[in-house]
Amino acid sequence: MQNKKKIIVGMSGGIDSSVTAYLLQKEGYEVEGIYMKLHETVPGYHEQNIESIDKVSKFLDIKYTVLDVTKKFEEEVYEYFVQSYIDGITPNPCVKCNRMIKFGALYDAAMDIGADYLATGHYAKTDGEFIYCADDLSKDQSYFLAQIDRKVLPKIIFPMSTYTKDEIKKIGASLPALKDIASKKESQEICFVEDTYMDILKEHTKIDMPGVTLDKDGNEVGHHKGYMHYTVGKRKGFYVHGAHEPHYVISQDKENNTITVGKKEDLAIYEVVVDNLNMFIDDKEFTCNVKLRFRSYTVSCKVNIIDNKAYIKLDNAILGVATGQVAVFYDKDKVIGSGWIIDTI
Repeated sequence: MQNKKKIIVGMSGGIDSSVTAYLLQKEGYEVEGIYMKLHETVPGYHEQNIESIDKVSKFLDIKYTVLDVTKKFEEEVYEYFVQSYIDGITPNPCVKCNRMIKFGALYDAAMDIGADYLATGHYAKTDGEFIYCADDLSKDQSYFLAQIDRKVLPKIIFPMSTYTKDEIKKIGASLPALKDIASKKESQEICFVEDTYMDILKEHTKIDMPGVTLDKDGNEVGHHKGYMHYTVGKRKGFYVHGAHEPHYVISQDKENNTITVGKKEDLAIYEVVVDNLNMFIDDKEFTCNVKLRFRSYTVSCKVNIIDNKAYIKLDNAILGVATGQVAVFYDKDKVIGSGWIIDTI
């Protein structure tokens, strides 16, 4: 009898990873689960998740282990998150976590115990060479996966790739052990932020530092609570003298504790520079579509890569592009590369 292929499922206690384990077992894989303990910031978080995983594992008759990566997560994700806001840029911890933790530490752990593959409950596709958008575009997570090291892709499986979220919930609801999990509300966007990111920051630094609000010409036009309270595009929480229409944050200056504001059209960006490239193609000049933040649409552009930086010229302006976010390059539904935004024009 041919030996079954062994697959490790990154289990979170949620419906997507639980159904992932169920579907892969149905396909004939030898399934084991790993739960990653990432942080200690939310009371009862791990206990609740492990209780769900334990129930699913007993139902499927599979083993699972708990992998403590709190130290690595703190160094690679949490500290980066806090320092980014202190530096006046907008972080993307989920992209960082996927590269360093889920498809870094978890991948290494899976390979160390002899797994043939690692599977997660992400909504995306891969053919072992590229990442593609999921069929359910409303849940597509290819943007967050674009910084994954291309070397790990041949060993990655995304069983959610062709399903809608509703279909996954229906599968879960039809199984006794998964019924309660299927009805749980979805987890928060950033797992270690229980309410707002400001609650995290104020544990580590002073955030309330009243400062001056400037217009785009450098004139003083009002005041604000402290530059860390704001991200590009925000239009509340600061004061502009005599303003009769909405103003938006265009930039922050941490050295002088100022924010610069303007009208909506002042948020328009036509050129972007990115570094820390993670490319799936070797071309140095190409045209493609680019997404500059998760909750946004793609726009066509021209890309030139020089000295490990990508210089992007957009065919149409995008509003409110923040440094620190990720630019993801697409060829139709295929991810062909990504990088971290360091400058905008």
